[in-house]
Amino acid sequence: MEEETGVNIREQTSRHLLVTNRKWKRGSWKIFSVFKFPHWIELQVASAELELRNMSTPSLQQPSFLLANLKADATTKHLIQRCQDLLKIIDEYPAKELNLIFPWLVENVFGSLDGIISGWNLRLLHSRNNEYNVVLDFLNPSGPMMKLVYKLQAEDYKYELPVNYLPGPVKVCIQEGVLPDCPLFHNKLQFPPPGVLTMNLALNPFEFFMFNFAYCLIAPRNPLQAQLSSWTDSAYFVLVDMYLKYFLPVEGNVPPSPFSDARGSVTAPSPRASSVSFAGYGVHSPSLLKHHIFHQPSVNADPAAQEIWRSETLLLMFVEIWLHHYSLDMYQKLQSPQVKEPFSPSEEHVLVVRLLVKHLHAFSNSLKPEHQPSSPSAHSHTHTSPLEEFKRVVVQRFVQQKLYLFLQHCFGHWPLDASFRAVLETWLSYVQPWRYTGENNNPQPDQNRTILDKWEPFVHENLLLYTKLFQGFLNRAVRTDLVNAKNALMVFRVAKVFAQPNLTEMIQKGEQLFLEPEHVLHHRQPRGYLTPSQGGSYLSSRQRVVTDTVLKVKSHVYSLEGQDCQYKQMFGSEVRGAVLKFIQIIAQARQTAKRISDHSNEAAANNSILSWFGLASSDLNNTFSGAEPEDSGECLKKTHEFLDRALENLCQIFKLNQGQLTQLLSNLSSSQDDGHSRQLPDCIQGENGLVLTDLGRRQIINGLRRFEVQYQGDPELQPIRSYESALLVRLLYRVSSVLNDRFRLHMSALCSRSDLLGRLGRRYLTAADSSVRLKRSPMSPRTLERSLQPRLSLRPLASYRTLLMLLLFYTLGALLSFGPLPSTALLLAGALLYGVLMTLFAEKLKTP
Repeated sequence: MEEETGVNIREQTSRHLLVTNRKWKRGSWKIFSVFKFPHWIELQVASAELELRNMSTPSLQQPSFLLANLKADATTKHLIQRCQDLLKIIDEYPAKELNLIFPWLVENVFGSLDGIISGWNLRLLHSRNNEYNVVLDFLNPSGPMMKLVYKLQAEDYKYELPVNYLPGPVKVCIQEGVLPDCPLFHNKLQFPPPGVLTMNLALNPFEFFMFNFAYCLIAPRNPLQAQLSSWTDSAYFVLVDMYLKYFLPVEGNVPPSPFSDARGSVTAPSPRASSVSFAGYGVHSPSLLKHHIFHQPSVNADPAAQEIWRSETLLLMFVEIWLHHYSLDMYQKLQSPQVKEPFSPSEEHVLVVRLLVKHLHAFSNSLKPEHQPSSPSAHSHTHTSPLEEFKRVVVQRFVQQKLYLFLQHCFGHWPLDASFRAVLETWLSYVQPWRYTGENNNPQPDQNRTILDKWEPFVHENLLLYTKLFQGFLNRAVRTDLVNAKNALMVFRVAKVFAQPNLTEMIQKGEQLFLEPEHVLHHRQPRGYLTPSQGGSYLSSRQRVVTDTVLKVKSHVYSLEGQDCQYKQMFGSEVRGAVLKFIQIIAQARQTAKRISDHSNEAAANNSILSWFGLASSDLNNTFSGAEPEDSGECLKKTHEFLDRALENLCQIFKLNQGQLTQLLSNLSSSQDDGHSRQLPDCIQGENGLVLTDLGRRQIINGLRRFEVQYQGDPELQPIRSYESALLVRLLYRVSSVLNDRFRLHMSALCSRSDLLGRLGRRYLTAADSSVRLKRSPMSPRTLERSLQPRLSLRPLASYRTLLMLLLFYTLGALLSFGPLPSTALLLAGALLYGVLMTLFAEKLKTP
């Protein structure tokens, strides 16, 4: 029987390959398309025989002609046509055939996990592309791709995922034999056969699809075309928003799956085992929810309860893949400069995380208010839907810890440029959940105060995300160029958020709760809690509330920072001193911005047609170079406004009165010199010259002081100025080089004389003040001792100003009937007489 089956298989395979070869030679692949294939019955028979053969020999992989045709179409057909073909395939083919193409299709859409295959480039696909709407229709939560996922989900197929592509902390846990904290990876590990080192996870279709979709954001990609529009306009960003709104709905429930098993209920993933034979595995909660679909054996259960596992799976995938790249131990190790970063997020990555944070706040805030039962019996019949319970715990249990470590890493490792705005807004979105409450709230007489009081528990249970991250931002801000309007805007944004009414008081109260001494806490806690109706007092009830709040705050801090953390109070003396120094830096940046603005206005006023001839200032070394191109004009006005309002808000946050602020600013003014640029930055003398200190770096960053950096090479080889003729500069340089090489010894002998002729030679052949100017530049001692050799410089003759003056002089000579030669002789005589007079009376002309 086995031999006959093998013969039939070979006959059917040969027959279809012959047909394929004929169609390929004709070039008519459309006739051979999977939709018009004339031998459907024969293909099914062959598939059945192949399946029988595979049952007897499991090692033989079943071939798929459908997959072969799709791979061929992927290289010949347009994306729009392929989506239309896939739509028909998903509708017409059975799950058994679709199972064979699903892993390839997911990789073809999202790209390979190793980044070699780019897929459909969802991150670079924008609304201006023709394929944009077709792709969104195909991948939206109700589209054909998700229909395929549900179709396979109903048949309980599994797909392998290498453990190597899991986030760093999860991969380390599995490799060390410890079960990860995330329940998403429980009971899914497949141990490799002997000799194979790579372990895999067996994921159901929905998990496999969501993992690849989430991983698409962080997968390594080869450099493609430049990003021409906003990240938030990409197809990937729009799809993330669609999935969040569909599976984490703010209103209503998650729509049910269109496919169900024979019992009429949705096929959920296998229940998590209560114990796993894993080294180091302890007792773990099987789920973050009390009532979970995994533990709902009833067939006639609530439809929302049957579908809640999809919402949890989607969120866990997003959080694990996007945020869980740092653990507490790993973050502490990263403080050492010798440790290499395990993962560095991009700006696009952070923007997607912000979208997730904003939606989770809106999702959590849509929780229906609880109704207090009138009696204990009524309480026992109170039923909370799984979706509502999910909303209650979604932020604290799913997101808080991983987002905190993610932001901590970004605050410490992100470049000091304006791209940090994405990280900043993600942080500010998380610490302001009241911004995402929707517009359905009933207006109340004192709405603002009620909302703030309502969010006090959130502030206390997220204390470190307010205090520790504020200190992290402070450490960044003092090293940032605040003259730049974009950086000044970020300082203003943070100060504005923390200056909201009552927020400061909430943070201070949270710090007091955390610093509550342990012995006082145990003394407060009564042995038994009795309600007033049971003979207790309202005071004991209050004590219990306070004790529970203290425990929550302490648990929050210790879980994020470890039991041995040294908490630094946001309103303590150390941070307050840092804020006062930061206020001084802000004031300094304001003055610098004003000085640059005044300088720009003067330059604009002096910019006239005469500057084309060089009549304007020609010394480039005197121009202020501490500002970026955008920091001029209107940008500087915005900088001054942002910094002014930031100062006001910081004074409000830290309770600084106007007198204290005036004293800080007066101390600042008295400690600075008039010119600001006449004094070098703070330095220490090193082996090779001056070395900047931390104070000196901050002075340079904020434009308070600067080195008089000048051109130190050959003066004749300085960059050609706009007021010079490039042709004449090059020509005159060659002429002067020839003269200097030929008469170098004579020039040196002339300049070494001490009489009038020697002094006159030094005036024309050397720069008398060059050594003085060089001392104001951070050069090594050897360079400072170097003196310029005597040389003739003809470069001034290439200046348009000089050429204009010569033209006017020769024109005047022509009007007075002087020829070119007499005019030239008169000019040289005048220049010589001027040099003699200046040499004789140089000492008298010097200012004391």
